[in-house]
Amino acid sequence: MGSKRAVRPPKLAPGSRIALVAPAGPLVERDDATRAAELCRALGWVPTIAPHALEKYGYLAGGDAARLSDLNAALTAPDVDGVWCIRGGYGITRLLDHVDFAGFAARPRPVIGFSDITALLLALHHETGIVTFHGPTARASMPAFTRRHFERAVAGVEPPGPLERPPAAPDVLVPARDRIVAVRSGVAEGPLVGGNLTLIQCLLGTRFMPDLRGAVLFLEDVGEEVYRIDRMLAHLRLAGALDGVAGVAVGRFTEVGRRGADGVLGLEEVLENYLAPLGVPVAWGFPIGHIDDQWTVPVGVRARLDAGAGSLELLEAAVA
Repeated sequence: MGSKRAVRPPKLAPGSRIALVAPAGPLVERDDATRAAELCRALGWVPTIAPHALEKYGYLAGGDAARLSDLNAALTAPDVDGVWCIRGGYGITRLLDHVDFAGFAARPRPVIGFSDITALLLALHHETGIVTFHGPTARASMPAFTRRHFERAVAGVEPPGPLERPPAAPDVLVPARDRIVAVRSGVAEGPLVGGNLTLIQCLLGTRFMPDLRGAVLFLEDVGEEVYRIDRMLAHLRLAGALDGVAGVAVGRFTEVGRRGADGVLGLEEVLENYLAPLGVPVAWGFPIGHIDDQWTVPVGVRARLDAGAGSLELLEAAVA
């Protein structure tokens, strides 16, 4: 990825106008949009729900034309300061080749979401160099830990520095799978690039696939069988996508299935099989992904991964 500096969008300040969009899966209920608007107001922002956000077309939040219209308007309208996806689901990859990247680049603004929204975040950053934000969707509740890291990223309320781990209640024993564990110790620096593993794999062979050379790659996923995670990592390796990564910060893989009459490998074994041979610092268990207490990770911002210490530090601000 070289040393090219990412473009930082303006920070979200009190009174910022936020476009709430559903560019992928449909909202389960009207209350999703209501909760999203209320959350915006609680953060001091002014919400605007996209015109087609409540539509439904099978497993999509309306037809492609409707969702694309909402998304491009949110990315380019002069009176919109930020774009917050209400949910993920599926559907972003159907729209990518018609996204108005030039209009977005003309007036950058934070774009926030995760899961299926990974494809949009990576495509926007790849095409324009603008920092995007892998963080909670707007319909979800926001615990104090998540809110602090969210506002730190998109509102610039704290300077760059180490990202903290979620607090553990003093009377709770933390199982090993919920700790940050080094696969291969060491320190790596580079721009943060990544997100949902399934969506990263979906971008392979397209113009939107990011160049991961020199990057600190972060990964997460939900609801996948271990063998499918294995297959996705094998695809990335075979395509050469993992060649030259500076380090890997693995987040949470939640609701992992382990079907198969022929026996199964553990998720940790699969991660080690593919990531340890890269010969770079790797650790897993970071608070990234489909969990309540999660980081908001700015895509494109330089960071330092210390795998042995289980720490990730932002080296520069994500917003201007």
